[in-house]
Amino acid sequence: MSTRKLHSLSFDVEEYFQVANLRGHFARSDWERVEPRIDVGMDAILGALERHGARATFFFLGWIAERHPHLVQRCLEGGHEIASHGYEHLFLQDLEPASLHRDLERTEQALMAAGAPRPVGFRASTFTLTRSTWWAFDVLVQRGYRYDSSVHPVRHPVYGVPGFEPGLSRVAAAGGSIVEFPVSTYPLLGRNWPFGGGGYFRLLPGAVTRALAAGLERRGRPMAFYLHPWEFDPGQPRCPAPAFKRFRHYLNLDRTLPRLEALLERFRFGSMAEVLAAEGFDAPRGALSATVPQRGGQAAERG
Repeated sequence: MSTRKLHSLSFDVEEYFQVANLRGHFARSDWERVEPRIDVGMDAILGALERHGARATFFFLGWIAERHPHLVQRCLEGGHEIASHGYEHLFLQDLEPASLHRDLERTEQALMAAGAPRPVGFRASTFTLTRSTWWAFDVLVQRGYRYDSSVHPVRHPVYGVPGFEPGLSRVAAAGGSIVEFPVSTYPLLGRNWPFGGGGYFRLLPGAVTRALAAGLERRGRPMAFYLHPWEFDPGQPRCPAPAFKRFRHYLNLDRTLPRLEALLERFRFGSMAEVLAAEGFDAPRGALSATVPQRGGQAAERG
């Protein structure tokens, strides 16, 4: 059996027309009329995972699960974990506790109707779990979620919680606690620098990403790496979005698959649930251990 570190790989399952960078071009009311392309990226992803014997977590939008239940089934057949990405990619700051409850419930019903178990993991749209939306942890605990992957411990104009624990931690919330599994960053010059997927994966040379991942492995920290199906679809339609948003969305789409293949060849990947189990984060919700103070005033716990 391999003794290499087990890292987590995840995918936010959403259509190209649902992403934040193109939000101004595709109105919510237009979604039903846009030709779907989700199968293109999912075919590439599931094929790569099968070739390398890797498993992953798929954070499905409920909207996608309702319209493409076969994709949920394909993920389950491949041994992958199904988790929640909310119903229709709403930012947490545009919700309140009651509406988040409804959004999560609708997503849970869609996933279970497609054949998945009730999800225990959640990732908010565009990492919008920030200091101003910290109340979302209370809702997640109340709904029985075991872990979250919505906090990005970086400085960013739209999201981010600078100073948050970059590794696995347990966050106290009303009614118990929940494990936070942030997307990977690399510590340098007193800051956490993002590299754990998405646009950073397409922007940075593949060798740089692999070197940073190896650095985390040497530190004994499991990597949390994420991507989207649309990042594996270089043939998707081009939209007249502002220049910087076009750059961020379309950059190096033709390189995503070979770069992922190289990562899968070098490192050992599993689902988030598998990594949590391997790292000893199987304690029941509400069972807290020693508190680790967070820079910035919040408290979390290490396992």
